[in-house]
Amino acid sequence: MEFATADLVDAHGDILASCVTQFRSYGLRARFAGPIATIRCLEDNALVKKVLATPGEGRVLVVDGGGSLRSALMGDMIAASAVASGWSGVVVNGAVRDTVAFAGLDLGIKALGSNPRKSAKEGAGEVDVPVTFGEVVFTPGAWLYSDEDGIVVAPHEL
Repeated sequence: MEFATADLVDAHGDILASCVTQFRSYGLRARFAGPIATIRCLEDNALVKKVLATPGEGRVLVVDGGGSLRSALMGDMIAASAVASGWSGVVVNGAVRDTVAFAGLDLGIKALGSNPRKSAKEGAGEVDVPVTFGEVVFTPGAWLYSDEDGIVVAPHEL
C-alpha cells in the first residue's frame, strides 16, 4: 500500500482528522487503510472476536476500549481470524496481548499497549456506532489511513 499520512495531510488536510492518541504498532503491516467498522466495548472482547470472524473485505476495525489497559481486547487467535477473514487492520484504544505472535501476521495492528490478562466474554458493547478518541470521530464507512507517523481519517476514500 503506497501512501504516507503526512502526504495525505499536505494534500487533503482540510478534510482529514488526525488522531492525537499515540499508539504502538504491531503486526507485519506498518501501513494499512480501509473503510472503518467500529466496536465500543470495555474489557470485553466477545464482539471483537465475532466481528473479526466476518468477511473484512479490506476494512479496518476501530475498537474503542475506553483506553483501558486492564485486560486485552485482542490476542493472537482473534488476530489470525482477522487475517483469514480479509481485514486490513485493527486499531484498539486499549490493550492487546500475544504481541510477539502479531509480528508474523499480515495485519496492521495498533494499540495503546499490552496486558496478558484476558478480557470478559459477555458480549457487552455496541457495533457500528461512531466512536471518539484522540480528538477524532471514527464513523463507520469513513476511511482510515495508518502508517508509521500516525492515523488520519477521511470521509471517503482518497
